[in-house]
Amino acid sequence: MRGIQIPGHHAPPAIFASAFVYAIAATTYLSSTRSTSDHAKVSNQPTNKGPAKTVASGRASDSPEKLLSGSAAGERISRNAWILLSGLPNSSALLWTLATAAINALLLLSTIDVVYRAPYAYPSNELSFARIGYVSDTTARILIREPDQAQLPLFVSYREAKAPQGPAIDDAWKSAGKVYLLSTETDFTYALTISSLRSSTSYQYAVSNNHTGFFTTAPSVGVVVPENDKLTFLTSSCIKPRFPYNPLHHPLTIPGFKQLAKWIPSLQASFMLFLGDFIYIDVPRRLGYDVETYRREYRQVYSSPDWPSVSTDLPWIHVLDDHEIANDWDGNTTEPYPAAVDPWHIYHTSINPPPADPGTSYFTFTRGPATFFLMDTRRYRSPSSALTPDHPNKTMLGAQQLSSLLKFLSDSPPEGVKWKFVISSIPFTRNWRFGSSDTWGGYLHERQIILENMWNIALSSSGTGVVVLSGDRHEFAATAFPPPKDGKWPLSATVHEFSTSPLSMFYLPVRTYWEKEGEDEICIKYLPDGNSKFGAIEVEKGSGGEQALVRFRLFIDGEEVWSYVITTPPAVGGGGRGKDAIWG
Repeated sequence: MRGIQIPGHHAPPAIFASAFVYAIAATTYLSSTRSTSDHAKVSNQPTNKGPAKTVASGRASDSPEKLLSGSAAGERISRNAWILLSGLPNSSALLWTLATAAINALLLLSTIDVVYRAPYAYPSNELSFARIGYVSDTTARILIREPDQAQLPLFVSYREAKAPQGPAIDDAWKSAGKVYLLSTETDFTYALTISSLRSSTSYQYAVSNNHTGFFTTAPSVGVVVPENDKLTFLTSSCIKPRFPYNPLHHPLTIPGFKQLAKWIPSLQASFMLFLGDFIYIDVPRRLGYDVETYRREYRQVYSSPDWPSVSTDLPWIHVLDDHEIANDWDGNTTEPYPAAVDPWHIYHTSINPPPADPGTSYFTFTRGPATFFLMDTRRYRSPSSALTPDHPNKTMLGAQQLSSLLKFLSDSPPEGVKWKFVISSIPFTRNWRFGSSDTWGGYLHERQIILENMWNIALSSSGTGVVVLSGDRHEFAATAFPPPKDGKWPLSATVHEFSTSPLSMFYLPVRTYWEKEGEDEICIKYLPDGNSKFGAIEVEKGSGGEQALVRFRLFIDGEEVWSYVITTPPAVGGGGRGKDAIWG
């Protein structure tokens, strides 16, 4: 998020330095005022030179109680309030000075707690777990971590947990393989693929170190799940343990997971598309650039007491964003990229869908009536400040990835596939005006190429729609990208983007998204507030000549707050506005 300094980058050292200066200054001040006070007491001792003279005032002397007038009391209250608000010591109000010192000490201890407690008290070296990744119609990928060598070899088994329509259930346990060796090279993990599964079937897997979970294989390509006649999946990005901060909470708690877990049973989602910032290596304070520092951040998320509630029967699929490397990363594969992607590959790409091109970190897969292209917007990009946004040599994706994406868009989809989803870790719209150089707003020439290829899909008779899903901005916005007026494309070629984040992190208190006159990027909905946001996408295929539809449902802080429906272009050839007569 270029231009937006993530809270915490510079705060901890500033707080520690300020606390050190405050302690020295307060101690010096109080010591000096005490010495001055003692000297004044000695100087004011009465001398034995006869009785003191009394000056008649014509009235009786006021008592000490009467001298404490309302004005004096008000001044004392103001003084005490100033001590508490400013933190400045005052030798004439020792109790309030001690109170403000205690408050400052608590704030300092809280900073130490939030910065250092989790990394050093909970490094999660002993983490033992298993999780499900990408699931196709015949395979399922599982990641296992077990640092206890006494548990080896690990035996992995699976069985049907629910009968598909028709054949009877086969609940006999079958072997999926054995794991004989786990080492530090892979942080004691192993990625295993279970094969020869039946489509649209629920399974249970079990590992001999007492981990188990559930998954459901995908239906055949172009087919939706028979029971509910739709594909449902979730999307969000950005998580940081213990935010908002509460000193009484577990250091690895993730409040957004609790909000998500409440909806998982009823939504019956097939998978979570997590769009980056799974870790925040530089928030609240970067503690290293080495491989182990990055690995520890991943282990801590998986060690969260809230992780099992969102992963036991929900596969997670991932893309990479900047905070897995460094804020606003545009340095390609220079340091610290090699150290940063070590755990990214170990924990995520090892069980992601297949790469679109061999050896790359962008992915593609098809699930029922939808096909997906998961972009890598970090590894291949030009520096965001090197060239102007509309420069033809400036690239977000690199030549090979761009070529693969354009092929994905232009290829005729398999029969029954009615939606193409393009997945971006950063917003496609330039309506986010603050820090836009880090988004597609800084790469407009390449974005225009992609948009035109998206609009071209509507010229065919396939009746296929295009949706962009993104995250990163800690806000939600739905944006429409209609084709230019009086062009060759029909209005039904309009591309829609749903940008959703954070799942568990801060939201921006200032508004950074707005339209500009002369730019055809239409705000459908903008909802910035909320520390926990996720979207549920429901894809309905359509039948009997009906257009397919996508329903986007938005959840903020555990409540469903908004929904929106879009339909595919008509399944007839041709272009221009004439085609829109049957679009609805």
